Amino acid sequence: MPATFDPSLVYFVGAGPGDPELITLKGYNLLSQADVIIYAGSLINKDLLHYCKKGAACHDSASLNLGEIIDLMATSVHTGKLVVRLQTGDLSLYGSIREQGEELGKLGIGFCSVPGVSSFLGAASELGVEYTVPEISQSLVITRMSGRTPTPERESLESFAAHQTSMAIFLSVQEIGEVVERLVNGGYPVSTPVAVVYKATWPDCQVVKGTLADIAAQVTTAGIHKTALILVGAFLGDEYHYSKLYDAGFSHEYRQA
Repeated sequence: MPATFDPSLVYFVGAGPGDPELITLKGYNLLSQADVIIYAGSLINKDLLHYCKKGAACHDSASLNLGEIIDLMATSVHTGKLVVRLQTGDLSLYGSIREQGEELGKLGIGFCSVPGVSSFLGAASELGVEYTVPEISQSLVITRMSGRTPTPERESLESFAAHQTSMAIFLSVQEIGEVVERLVNGGYPVSTPVAVVYKATWPDCQVVKGTLADIAAQVTTAGIHKTALILVGAFLGDEYHYSKLYDAGFSHEYRQA
């Protein structure tokens, strides 16, 4: 039986990293039932709109400001239409849903969030790697370099680099030279492996691999200047250790050595 959704709410849906099959089943069900879809046209794969029902009104938000987006949502909800706000990746990372939710709340309109697959997960799948390699790295820093949107001083790339753990850097590839400089100044050796993944899970995905010593030149040569993640850390290197979880000599709640 198809899921039913409340048209008095706005549904924020994570579209996933690019591959239209990586949207969640709940996200797909919402798209297939929505009367109004407001999508981030500069970022999402527009093939996702093929899931929308015939006659659905699809609006590209690339040229709209916050007030215009909220007005469109409110007008649609007030006329009983099911509204989906379709955003790239997962909503919880650089998704700007808080400001949209706050503005909707002022109008007495609630919202519901449906998570999606983030591009940092899509990038790892393209590379066939895990960020948490036993005895190499058990933490992942997700961040961006300060730009037109500032970052707190305590969250500088240098401060995170001091930990030398796995790192996924969003929205910064256009300044790859400065990123490298900051990471090295913070403590990463120049021999640290790096991968830059352009449009993870899209048909035209491109991967550039190197180290902090040469990645900037490679990225410049490849012509990558947006829509790419910078992955940094020893998890990309040759050293690894097997997990204790499946070690025949390791006992746990479900298995005795």
